[in-house]
Amino acid sequence: MIPVQGLTGKKIAVLGLGRSGLSAARALREGGATAICWDDNDAAREVALDEGFECDDLKKAGSFNDVARLIVSPGIPHLYPMPNPVVAAALKAGVPVDNDIGLFFQSFATPEWNNFENMPRVIAVTGSNGKSTTSALIHHILSHANRPAQLAGNIGRGVLDIDPAIDGEVVVLELSSYQTDLARSLTPDVAVFTNLSPDHLDRHAGMGGYFVAKRRLFAEGGPDRAVIGVDEAEGMFLAGQLSEGAADDRVIRVSVEEKLTGPGWQVFARKGFLSEYRKGRQAGSIDLRSVAGLPGEHNHQNACAAYAACRSLGIAPKVIEAAFHSFDGLPHRSQTIADVGGVRYVNDSKATNVDSAAKALHAFKRIRWICGGLQKEGGFEELNAASSDVIKAYVIGREAAQFAMQLTAETQVCTTMDEAVAAAMADAQDGEVVLLAPATASFDQYDSFERRGDDFIAEVEKRLEVS
Repeated sequence: MIPVQGLTGKKIAVLGLGRSGLSAARALREGGATAICWDDNDAAREVALDEGFECDDLKKAGSFNDVARLIVSPGIPHLYPMPNPVVAAALKAGVPVDNDIGLFFQSFATPEWNNFENMPRVIAVTGSNGKSTTSALIHHILSHANRPAQLAGNIGRGVLDIDPAIDGEVVVLELSSYQTDLARSLTPDVAVFTNLSPDHLDRHAGMGGYFVAKRRLFAEGGPDRAVIGVDEAEGMFLAGQLSEGAADDRVIRVSVEEKLTGPGWQVFARKGFLSEYRKGRQAGSIDLRSVAGLPGEHNHQNACAAYAACRSLGIAPKVIEAAFHSFDGLPHRSQTIADVGGVRYVNDSKATNVDSAAKALHAFKRIRWICGGLQKEGGFEELNAASSDVIKAYVIGREAAQFAMQLTAETQVCTTMDEAVAAAMADAQDGEVVLLAPATASFDQYDSFERRGDDFIAEVEKRLEVS
């Protein structure tokens, strides 16, 4: 656990008692603060009460008397589409609003670091798609290189649940826009921006607000090195804002759409080959085509970002290449779950928006595509443009018929995962791929994309066992 520093003896309100909220309350108590907790969910409050925390309805008048700070869980809106009433009350009372990420950066460094030979470092990864894979890949490379490392944030453990840093350790954090938007303290050593596509637009009042939330990690975080995906206008703009000129190698530009040139530091992938150029000269190259855990252009982008982050720490290209080949990928992200009878079954349930699903479709040929669910922002033009290799789409979700009508590929309305898997497996032939890449949120039928992916796996394995 990372005890919160600087709030000893203070009364701190904690709103939302899920993983991050309870973790923050524990870390606050460990650091000598008093946590006053609240969640509208009775069961969540019971858990906090069982751990000895005081629970008090923060919506009551006078709740913020003598409160030094309000800590808000990521799922609770603080500004758009409208502030949560508790957040609004805190702001009206002049109480600073923060989250567990802000507490982490405020508290990570300790006096013990004065005895270290090598200072601990933090690599923070944000962006629309690929954050989890990039973060996990960086952590895997560090472990392969025998560098002490921990993985936390939006993946793995909560940021305040990790162990205090040891000499030379690297902490890798995956950070969502919800987390970067509110944190009062953001001070990573290396910050990574993977890409940007429409997502969470209601929470950020549009693409501009969404980009600003991501940009805070760089503009206010002031990292020593910034790894920036420049295949979208926002990434190109961000790289330009952070750089003092073309030769400024504090910014490492990353692309999977074009060869990057110039006197600076660039990492790009073209036709399955990763290349690193620095000061106009090639410094490294990796053939990604045989890396089983990183299929497709979108994963090549993740590989480039992870490579750049690890190169900024001085890890050699050959070490990174060897680590790539031992990386198995993450569950629910282009995860091959079976290859039977010439048919490959791939679970990409994490493809929860149009952009990520389109990238998954580009990664494979001859696809039996299971898609659908709770539609998010973004139209179907990109999906349809990416579906040239789709033989047939099997549509699930409560709005399956409406979803299917917007696709140009041949469709079959299945509604349930059971029916979709059964139909796709019955139709699939040698050399084809049965791909779950929903392009939607899961919440119309499942409580998470993980549950949706697990259901897909169970349905496939059930039928493979029978056959």
